[in-house]
Order: sequence, then structure tokens, then C-alpha cells
Amino acid sequence: MASTPTPAELERAADTAAARGAFPEALSLLARAAIAAPGFELHLKRAALYRASNDPAAALDAVSAALAFAPLDFMALMLRAGLKEQLGHADTGEAYDQALARKPDSIANPQLAAAVARGEKLRDRWRADKEERLRDAMAEAEATADPEAAARIARFRSNALRQTRVWHSEPTHFHFPGLVEREYHDRSLFPWLGELEAATDLIQAEFEAVAAAERAELTPYIQYPEGAPLAQWAPLNHNRDWTAIHLWQYGRRIDANARHCPGTMALIDRFPQPRIGGCSPNAMFSLLAPNTRIPPHHGVANTRLVCHLPLIVPEGCWFRVGAETRQWERGRAWVFDDTIEHEALNPSDALRVILIIDIWHPGLDPQERAAVTALLEAESGVVAQGL
Repeated sequence: MASTPTPAELERAADTAAARGAFPEALSLLARAAIAAPGFELHLKRAALYRASNDPAAALDAVSAALAFAPLDFMALMLRAGLKEQLGHADTGEAYDQALARKPDSIANPQLAAAVARGEKLRDRWRADKEERLRDAMAEAEATADPEAAARIARFRSNALRQTRVWHSEPTHFHFPGLVEREYHDRSLFPWLGELEAATDLIQAEFEAVAAAERAELTPYIQYPEGAPLAQWAPLNHNRDWTAIHLWQYGRRIDANARHCPGTMALIDRFPQPRIGGCSPNAMFSLLAPNTRIPPHHGVANTRLVCHLPLIVPEGCWFRVGAETRQWERGRAWVFDDTIEHEALNPSDALRVILIIDIWHPGLDPQERAAVTALLEAESGVVAQGL
């Protein structure tokens, strides 16, 4: 009595049959092997043979079975999208969108590169049609929203279209639960921003005065001790390409600098800065040298937000928080969450200068602020090393 062939033996026999063009026989053997030992490679091989046999519907079923074992495989996803295109399926664009999300950085095979290029055109057309459909559906609600709500509505749509993604607060040390996560917070939450912006000329004049002072303290922004795990900060640690003139640092007034900036000091004293021993307030002029990049990073605690007032902004300087990149504009302030990944670039040949201050997150009530103050004062050494 002959023994039952193993799945491996059936697959080898199928390969032999396929090599001589006997596709039905090869498919029959692969089907038997797949029943005995289903797996990604067997189903993908079946899909290729069905496609070679000019049976795209059966090929689509087979590649779908393969994807059940490896749902993120790029080649299988591309094959599925191509088969849907051949069969005229309405979701072809979406299938290419899913496949191309897994595209490798480089593609050497010319045929695959051509398929990718065709898929990108179909995906882009599908995305444009979908965006138009969603924009039309949301038009009435968006038109009646205030500017800040309208911006969030637009971001909701871009997230749904996968043009942007959701970014979360990821503080390096201290996370207070339940606080609203926004890359840039709404201006309406900070009515004092207009007062800060109106003082731009005064603040810049005082910056120029302190920068010219003989005893001004200009220090590297990043100052980790020797032996600390630097990772992304290694190029900028103790580097004078990114420096600061501190007015307040970890709750200590820097008199050598602050005495030259009485108007600025009086102004920021009226804003809701945390007053935490050994931690805050913090206020400084941040100087970014020409052709210098600040790498993506996260702040220490989500209990504070950061305000920027640009003073000297060469053309092309930008700042990214999460999915949103903005160009700095002199005298135009914003408030952002520095525990969401952010980065900056000065691509110009001139110096960029901004005033930076920290403020309380507006979602904290007085009791929560007191609790945060108590904890951070107890951990002030940790905070000072991480800021």
C-alpha cells in the first residue's frame, strides 16, 4: 500500500508540474498540500498559478488566504490590489493604499517598480475622490464652525484620509492623566497672547541689549553631564549652535540677564507660569544658529505647555509638532505641547531667535496644580536634568 505523500512532497510535485506548464495538475497538488498544512507560501504560490492560468478571481481568493497568515506582506498586498484592478473592483484604490503603506524604501525590480507607480496613481485618484466626498459631506458643519473648531474638523478629515496620523503626549518623565492632547493649543485659551505679541518690539530690543551686555550668560541649550545616555542629543550636547539666554531657569531668576530685560520680566510675570521650586518658571531667548536642526524629541512633563514668541526669523525656518509644521513669523506667538514629538530647522545663513516661556496646562485645576507642584518639587533634580 502506497504511503500518503507529505505536504512537502506534494509541493515539490506541484513545482515540477508547473515547470512543464501543467497548471491544473499543479493547482490540484497545491490544494491537497494546503489542506494538510495551510500556510502563507502555499497560498501565495496558488495565487501565482491561478493568475498564470488567467483565473484572477481564484487568484484573489488564494492571495486573500495567504494574507490571513501574513496580513502586512507587501508583495501579497500588491498582488491583491493588482487582481482587484484586473477584476474591476470598486475598492481597488483602497487596496493599493493599504499595499503602498508597506512599500520598502527601494525597489530594484523594474516590473514591480512599474506596478508600484501605476498603483500610486490609482491610490492618489482614490484619495482625491474620497477627500472630495468627505469635504462635501462635512461642508455645512465646517462652514458654521469657529476657526479653531474648523481647524480640528479639517484635521479629523485628514486623519480619516490617513494624510495625517494621531500623535499623543509622550513625556519623558511625568504624565498627568486626562489632559487634552493637542499639538498646538487654541489661541482662545490664552487671551494674554495678544499682549505678548504687542510687546514684540520691546522684547526684541531687550534681547539685543542683553545679547550685547558684557556679563550676559549665553549657554548651550543642551547640557547633559559626561556619560549620560544622549541618543538624539549627542550632536547638540554642549554645542553652541543652539544656545539660550535664560531669564528664568528651573525657578531661579538669572539676574545677569534679567536685569537687562525689565519690560520682558514684568510682562511674563503676569502670565500663568508654574512656580515650582527647582523646576519652574522657565523663560529664555532661544538662539538657533544658521543651518542647524533640532532633532525630534519630547518634553519632560505634560503638566506644562510651551509658548513661543518669534523675534528674529530668517526665511525658511520651521517648527513641527506632531503632524503640523508651521513657519515661524515674527511677532506671532503660539502655545504647543512639547511632550508631543517636535523638531525645528533653521536652514538659513542667519541667526533665529525666539522667546520661550513655560505655562500651566489649562486643564489643571488649582488642586491638581498643587499636587503637581508637590511632586515636581520632590523630584526637582530629575526635572532639571530632563528639561
